[in-house]
Amino acid sequence: MVNEMTPSKVCVLGAGSWGTALSVLLASKGIKVNLWARREEHATQLNSTRENAKYLPGIKLSKNIACTHKLSEALSGCEVILFVVPSHGLREVTKKVSKIIENGQEPLPLAIVSAVKGIEQDTLFTMIDVFQQELPAELSGKLAVLSGPSFAEEVAQKVPTAVTVASTKASVATMLQSLFATHYFRVYTSSDVVGVQLGGAIKNVMAIAVGISDGLGFGTNTRAALITRGLAELTRLAVRMGANPLTLAGLAGLGDLVLTCTGDLSRNRHVGLELGKGKKLPQILSEMNMVAEGVKTTKAVWQLAQKYEVEMPITEHVYAVLYRDLDPKDAVKHLLIRPPRPEVDFL
Repeated sequence: MVNEMTPSKVCVLGAGSWGTALSVLLASKGIKVNLWARREEHATQLNSTRENAKYLPGIKLSKNIACTHKLSEALSGCEVILFVVPSHGLREVTKKVSKIIENGQEPLPLAIVSAVKGIEQDTLFTMIDVFQQELPAELSGKLAVLSGPSFAEEVAQKVPTAVTVASTKASVATMLQSLFATHYFRVYTSSDVVGVQLGGAIKNVMAIAVGISDGLGFGTNTRAALITRGLAELTRLAVRMGANPLTLAGLAGLGDLVLTCTGDLSRNRHVGLELGKGKKLPQILSEMNMVAEGVKTTKAVWQLAQKYEVEMPITEHVYAVLYRDLDPKDAVKHLLIRPPRPEVDFL
């Protein structure tokens, strides 16, 4: 049930699997949800069939969810705006939202939330960085990020899940904690916006690496090594960019890393698996319904590693496989013959 302190209407921008799952979660609490789909035909299909057959089949949309392709309609009367679009489309949608808000068509929302796990290409901005640049200055203290180990399908099926919501303003984080929390969806708060975002983005790179290893037929020893050293890389870069290392040992770091590297529902692990089996990247992506954020994120993380002078060998080799046509078998060989070094030396 919604209490008097919880927002009663939320706009969810993005009708993929995760946007739909979060809409279903909120609607189950009696919250009104405006779910925005980029394509008109998709919004029409959602409204008529009450099911997102392409991205989240088998889950019914309740009467509390209204679907539209018109951004102004989606924002109408909403107290919280939740972005669940691919990272490469975030800036364009944010600009349009900002224009509507600046024109006074809607009052300032209580919070703007990113549930996008990626890094913007070219600028190397996090999603909150994009918000800071494109949204009205009055909203700078109302920005937040939702992340953690959470496959959309399992959340929609009410499988017990725990995530983190981060904001620099404690009252915003606490309000969003109440908004999203259910008996099966536990929400923790954090003030480490940088760490929560980077954990959610970089783990996708490591999932491709683990997928490649699994696709090549290596065992669980190899998988465990890649996850552990992947966490070291992730933490090394995140700390250099201002994150708290403890965040990366939590749900938004280690938790999401383990899920994405081992779960059969992981799109990024799937990309790696197919690469390890010998398929080429264009074919793999053409056969997928949904976006694997790790493909674009790998390039951005590799560039961040150069910018901050952080050693990230797993990222470097995944980048070479994706963008320089390095044979996956050679990537593993190169990783194994690197000079020996101490294990704990990243801080």
